[in-house]
Amino acid sequence: MKRIGQLTSRAVGLGCMNLSHAYGPATPEKQAAQLLNQALDLGYDHLDTATLYGAGANESLLGRAVMHRRREFLLASKCGMYMDAQGKKRISGDPALIRQQCEASLRRLNTDVIDLYYLHRWDKVIPIEETVGELSRLVDEGKIREIGLSEVSAQTLRKAHSVHPIAAVQSEYSLWTRNPEIALLDACRELDTTLVAFSPLGRGMLTGTLKSTDAFTEKDIRRAMPRFDESNFAHNLALIEGLQAQLEEWQQAGLLEMNLAQLSLSWLNSQPVELVSIPGTTNLAHLAENIAASEQSLSAEIVSALSEMIHSANVAGPRYNAATQKEIDTEEF
Repeated sequence: MKRIGQLTSRAVGLGCMNLSHAYGPATPEKQAAQLLNQALDLGYDHLDTATLYGAGANESLLGRAVMHRRREFLLASKCGMYMDAQGKKRISGDPALIRQQCEASLRRLNTDVIDLYYLHRWDKVIPIEETVGELSRLVDEGKIREIGLSEVSAQTLRKAHSVHPIAAVQSEYSLWTRNPEIALLDACRELDTTLVAFSPLGRGMLTGTLKSTDAFTEKDIRRAMPRFDESNFAHNLALIEGLQAQLEEWQQAGLLEMNLAQLSLSWLNSQPVELVSIPGTTNLAHLAENIAASEQSLSAEIVSALSEMIHSANVAGPRYNAATQKEIDTEEF
């Protein structure tokens, strides 16, 4: 088990975003509720949502689908990034807004406390200390248990931690996105903060099943991501195909019994930091495969080989376009 402040979690949790947001039409509620309950049946004990996802619809989904099983899982949500009345994405760390969003999340989630509550984005206008100060008051009032940050730098993490212990930092981390290795992992170890890795499967690339971008819907966020652009995709796909070929060699040699997604999650689990990954899926088979990876391990030699095969220097394209990059505070290569 992994520790997140005073909470615990298995090494693999469930990111719920894609049930309502970012990758096309929302999953029908009956199907989404079935998947969420199946996740709990399989042993998932960490569900991650946010105010932003589906403009609150994702939180409402969880509130209807699984709150009768509330004691079975760590509930994580986020504030500070949201859709306004005109459907435009906004980012704000205003303390009054943070409180308002927390109370709205509690209502949508049909619960009296959120276990882990993140600031989804720092707005770079209101000092992080002021926003975290309000989150700390929400802890004191029993509305949230632990505070997290998302997409922040090591410097911002340290500033926030000076106000209140930061239990978790959520950042994109995977074989093909290694930005946390610049400085964030060291800060997490120093401050006893758990890294929660979102998009641990490279937004589908590290599953080995994504061969083309043709099936992306009009609203799929990957359409605006440089790594999936026509100019970069073929190069990146070749990297993944090389990784798949290496996995097959290890399988034939009797060294591994896992698929590419499990290999990628196991690589994360092998990193020298307290870490939880939160892949998302709408596929029940993948749901079972991903949680199984929390019990799988890799030799030091395989971890090292994987780290050298795919890394920041050989992946084509940045992870975000210029507009989205301005919204985040992470270190960049």
